[in-house]
Amino acid sequence: MKNNVYIDGHTGLVLEGGGMRGVFTCGVLDSFMDRGIRFPYTIGVSAGACNGLSYMSGQRGRAKYSNIDLLEKYNYIGLKHLLKKRNILDFDLLFQDFPEHILPYDYEAYFRSPERFVMVTTNCETGEANYFEEKKKKERVIDIVRASSSLPFVCPIAYVDGVPMLDGGIVDSIPVMRARQDGFTRNVVVLTRNRGYRKEAKDIKIPSIFYRKYPKVREALSQRCRAYNEQLELVERLEDAGEIIVIRPQKPVTVDRIERDTQKLTEFYEEGYQCAEQYMIAK
Repeated sequence: MKNNVYIDGHTGLVLEGGGMRGVFTCGVLDSFMDRGIRFPYTIGVSAGACNGLSYMSGQRGRAKYSNIDLLEKYNYIGLKHLLKKRNILDFDLLFQDFPEHILPYDYEAYFRSPERFVMVTTNCETGEANYFEEKKKKERVIDIVRASSSLPFVCPIAYVDGVPMLDGGIVDSIPVMRARQDGFTRNVVVLTRNRGYRKEAKDIKIPSIFYRKYPKVREALSQRCRAYNEQLELVERLEDAGEIIVIRPQKPVTVDRIERDTQKLTEFYEEGYQCAEQYMIAK
């Protein structure tokens, strides 16, 4: 039986990150595109921002291609990249070659789109989340999404407007409250973990050998596990109260943040597509 979701001017779409677990979100978004489903407002973090960009430009299958086909062909995750470029991901491939040459991003379609799209980063100087919208300059779009995806410790600091930034998930992994603050009180939230999941790791103080110049981001990293678990609890409370719709994996998640098994990634993508199909979404 399908659940009904009605989209109006107050309905937003919230996309969690999760690294390669974002292929679940790719499946959800491809299902939406196949059915012509659009939201007036979308906000994405890290992998959610990357995959959300292809949704915003209407390029069905593009995010799946980048996460699975491109990975299989170029093997863009691994220690060899970390040793060579101090980045566990080949960002030159992902944020230069891919959008410009391999499967070009349709900036014109994105810039023409009337819907709002917000990408989340973590400001290294303040230790707070920053929220960006960019519909004019393609170079700035790449700067923002690159920063939103720059995982702490294994990716270098990125810069937006000259300000040092890291992955938005450090501070605001599931930005449903930002969507509400922006006026979107009815939200569809796409998660990449099962209901009931909590981080088991304990918060630990990050030593000053890391991010020496940025004590605020060290503080944010030190509180990351607690902050994420609190967001998960908030999402479940809002869901139980009927204030949001959550689309999440139903099978136990076995895909890692830096998963390289393309068969597992394909199956997780297909699960995302099937989970989205359970919702009858209409204007």
